[in-house]
Amino acid sequence: MNKKDAGELSGVKEIARRAGVSAATVDRVIHKRKGVSNKTRDRINAIIAELNYQPNLHAQRLASRKVVHIATLVPESSDETSFWVGPLKGIEEAELEVMQYSVKVHKYFYNQNNKKSFVKQAKAILKARPDGVLLAPSFMEESVHFVEDCEAQGIPYVLMDSDIPGRSNLSYIGPDLYQSGLLAAHLSSYLLQEGDKVLIVNISKEIDNDHHLLRKEEGFRAYYKEHGREGIIIKRDIHQLDHASIEAGISRELQRNRSIRVIFVTNSRVSAVAAYVQRLPQKVILIGYDFLKENIDYLHDRTIDFLICQKPQQQAYKGVMALYQHIAFSAPLEKVHYMPIDIITKENFSSYEK
Repeated sequence: MNKKDAGELSGVKEIARRAGVSAATVDRVIHKRKGVSNKTRDRINAIIAELNYQPNLHAQRLASRKVVHIATLVPESSDETSFWVGPLKGIEEAELEVMQYSVKVHKYFYNQNNKKSFVKQAKAILKARPDGVLLAPSFMEESVHFVEDCEAQGIPYVLMDSDIPGRSNLSYIGPDLYQSGLLAAHLSSYLLQEGDKVLIVNISKEIDNDHHLLRKEEGFRAYYKEHGREGIIIKRDIHQLDHASIEAGISRELQRNRSIRVIFVTNSRVSAVAAYVQRLPQKVILIGYDFLKENIDYLHDRTIDFLICQKPQQQAYKGVMALYQHIAFSAPLEKVHYMPIDIITKENFSSYEK
């Protein structure tokens, strides 16, 4: 028997012939649709396993005329941080892969410092009624309202970069924020001497609603509490994002607490802190987040000592692909997919893959 004949015999018709059912029944079992008894389903699955039959799902998508619409809602890139350039590249990379299978990706952006822009874009997505949504939440209350509306309309959604606890998302793809804070604290503990203090810096206009930052701070504090050293932590929240306000906030804390040895910045705006720290006469160890050009420049001259990175471009890519697999093929998804926590230094940044 030649390969062509073998392929034909191991197809849907051959499975149906062996099982004594119609090809339509086999198709329902392959695509996990209802309307087949458990006994018949088990018999068909046994034959599928025996023949090692692998349906060409992508070919079926090409033959289908149904267009899948996926909406993405992430912050726009800004002068304050280029962090969201990476996720956009990930979305576009996934878009190029799935567009040939009648999948359209509709990109929506919001201003990370403006709740109204988030609400406006969320409403636009709900009005469009896509088949799935990839969301990077920033404003907790508004994000909760949005995903509740998605759930009410039966729109599946995947979260990236920051999770929303207790929701019915298909999957969360991103950092373990708490563990990330623990790691930063563990790392900083090796750098402190007797009498030294560590400064936590949160930089955001909406710090009280920024789950992403607060969860990292929680993990950081938990480490030092466990080791009986929580008293060495000082905290500074900075609500204005311009360099002058950030420098003023850091300067005040360093003047009040001459024993600050380590500064931990909980997001990618660590470069704004580095711009000030670089001019100090004394060495202050600086730990922050994200593999961005503005951060790498300061890492290269050792103003920033460590960057914690968790592949935001891959997060977005995986998020779009997960939605496609679920919507098109009913593929099960991991409820939580944590990205690796990488520590980048001057010595290894040149070989780091985002």
